[in-house]
Amino acid sequence: MDLSTSLALVRPELVLSFSSLALLLLAAWRNEAGHLVSVLAVAALVGAAVFAGQAFAAGTDAEAFEGLYRSDAFSNFAKILIYFAAVIALMIAPKALEKMGAMRGEYPVLVILSAVGMGVMVSASDLITLYIGLELQSLAAYVLASFARNDGRSAEAGLKYFVLGALASGILLFGMSLIYGFTGSTDFEAIGAAMDGKIGMGLLFGLIFVLSGLAFKISAAPFHMWTPDVYEGAPTPVTAFFASAPKVAASALLIRITIEAFGNQVQAWQQIIMVVALMSIIIGAVGAIGQNSLKRLLAYSSINNVGFLLIGLAAATEDGVAAMLVYLVVYVVMTLGGFICLMQLKGRDGEMKEGLADIAGLSKTQPMLAAAFAVFMFSLAGIPPLFGFWPKLLVFNAAIAAGLFPLAVIGVAASVIGAFYYLKVVKVMYFDEAADKVADADDRMLSVTGGVLALAVSPLGYFAIVPLGVVAAKAAGALF
Repeated sequence: MDLSTSLALVRPELVLSFSSLALLLLAAWRNEAGHLVSVLAVAALVGAAVFAGQAFAAGTDAEAFEGLYRSDAFSNFAKILIYFAAVIALMIAPKALEKMGAMRGEYPVLVILSAVGMGVMVSASDLITLYIGLELQSLAAYVLASFARNDGRSAEAGLKYFVLGALASGILLFGMSLIYGFTGSTDFEAIGAAMDGKIGMGLLFGLIFVLSGLAFKISAAPFHMWTPDVYEGAPTPVTAFFASAPKVAASALLIRITIEAFGNQVQAWQQIIMVVALMSIIIGAVGAIGQNSLKRLLAYSSINNVGFLLIGLAAATEDGVAAMLVYLVVYVVMTLGGFICLMQLKGRDGEMKEGLADIAGLSKTQPMLAAAFAVFMFSLAGIPPLFGFWPKLLVFNAAIAAGLFPLAVIGVAASVIGAFYYLKVVKVMYFDEAADKVADADDRMLSVTGGVLALAVSPLGYFAIVPLGVVAAKAAGALF
């Protein structure tokens, strides 16, 4: 394949790469250009999403750069979702960061660079490409976590994320070297062919190390330890970004490497995924019960939802992957909505209110905000008729169809534990004595965006079942 054809396949990444360089120069030349850079960054992400959407609609399925990069329905679906999450994260950030004294033009540039890395991750068809994309995303994320330089918690979050992220990258790299050593290739298809129906002990250890490194990136137990601290310490708009777009990218990468590289060795990784899924569901649910910080509670919610997501992967079927993709779409909407509500919890002095006690009786003082927060909490719990129920049903159905009935039963039972802490938030807002600590919302962008996302996960979301199912099935089919 010639260079021009390869460049045509990486148009989303090219748009974002050149945009990041141009916006970085603009931010350097104009110190007060934070808002302008954010608007232009949103435009760049929308443009990249349009290119990804065109490739998805055209059914593009081709490799670029001698098989290092793959553009197919699966990668383009994931990119559209990643860019959507990044756009929302940029739209809600400026005013919040401005009040913290942390709004600078570098913020949207870092988000774009992270999105470039995530795009490379989901299109990786080789271990080398995988690692390059992962590190590009991670390096930008480390800086974003500590973006509020005057906040000790943010600096601590960035340091913890960097140290543990470096450890996870080392584990991943070691696993990749083992896989290369025992198969003689870094290409996913060549790795699958080299196993020839069997997997040796050395290759199995390589697979375990790779899965461990990727489990860190998606905050799956037992590699979840960094998540509550980083989510709590990082600025809330950054946390909203971390909880959405990188989760999509790492989950898509995990799907691609297990299905494409180890698809003929399902028995080698299926049990690992099942154990990690159940641990994430249970640890996420139990860990959230005693939390008094809403940001830490949402961090454990993220761990819990990753567990449900992995049930679809454990099925190792096309329906299971399609269910995962639907779950990712709904999860991104629910999580961004939850953090948008959290960002509107400000005291009259402008200080953020992140404690559970701060929202006591919120329904009496801020009824619309409390209603939106309750919608997201009920939806995250998977309580019908809210739309969050549908993806959980899909992953459980996929597991049962694949013969994993015990896994589905345990998952359903464990989801009851998770419902407890979501309902506790609603109980505090609607049945406790009013604390009256939250002032009226003053950010129209947050109110409008939160309202639209709340409608998306309300029963109105069920109108999206058919089109969402069709595109998810098309994306999943590209891997099989």
